[in-house]
Amino acid sequence: MNIPVYLFTGFLEAGKTSFIIDTMRDPSFLDPNKKYLVITCEEGEEEYDPETIGENVSFASFDSADAITPDRLSAMQKRARADLVVVEYNGMWQIDKFYNALPEGWLVYQEILLMDATTALTYNANMRQLVVDKLTSAEMVVFNRVKPEYDRMELHKLVRGISRRANICYEDMAGEIEFDSYEDPLPFDINAPVIDIADVDFAFFYRDMSEEFQKYVGKTVRFKGIVALDKSLGARQFAIGRHIMTCCADDIAYRGVVAKGTGILSLKTRDWVIVEGVLKEEYSKLYRAKGPVLTVTHIERATPPKDEVATFY
Repeated sequence: MNIPVYLFTGFLEAGKTSFIIDTMRDPSFLDPNKKYLVITCEEGEEEYDPETIGENVSFASFDSADAITPDRLSAMQKRARADLVVVEYNGMWQIDKFYNALPEGWLVYQEILLMDATTALTYNANMRQLVVDKLTSAEMVVFNRVKPEYDRMELHKLVRGISRRANICYEDMAGEIEFDSYEDPLPFDINAPVIDIADVDFAFFYRDMSEEFQKYVGKTVRFKGIVALDKSLGARQFAIGRHIMTCCADDIAYRGVVAKGTGILSLKTRDWVIVEGVLKEEYSKLYRAKGPVLTVTHIERATPPKDEVATFY
């Protein structure tokens, strides 16, 4: 039996409890013929009142991330005989801790991140690693307490710097919700005969290509990258990419694509080159599956960019 899970994340006093209470009181969500389990992972100012939500709703809690295990989650669900689980997750805990503890058959149907617009930018400046952790997998980001004078574009950029797929909405002080309508043009022309990727735009290019590769199939691209040789690749093949930092030095990782064709160059790992070629989807031993492969039409040696690590800033 599959157990649907609705996961609500966010920092303390971000409005998670209020949002969940409103959700649980919504007749389109709460089915009187089903049993629900609400799992809380922190104590805020607002508390749940079981009597005002429904007799078919049970409650459980964790006071430590280390206490979250598949066995304990499963025991909570069985004790409540729950058909559906709602989780109010602690924003200071890494999200992987929860996903790695999901019992067999538990499926996260939706992950929603709640952020207080009055503190969101401060959290992003001072606890960016935790903000990125929650934004990476969120399907919906709700900014609440949005005052008329707030620059919504700054909130929009906070999300889009990490995720292009998350929906965004803004809730004003009166509780009125408006969905985000800002366009996100890419910093390069994807319809150009040659998509020329500036050094400062590599992180955006790589993320967009990874998320929507089909729109790059058959396109010619040109960018500067660092060579990585791998024994699994065939003759005259190599990886070409950059080191990308999402939020901080701890998460810097090399990201690139397989390339075919070295021209007259004899390449070594860590060589900087400028490549131009056509992207296709092909099987590669490096991926152990199909993935982006660049058929190189031009390659030349290059000097490293001013900032060798690509970022989203």
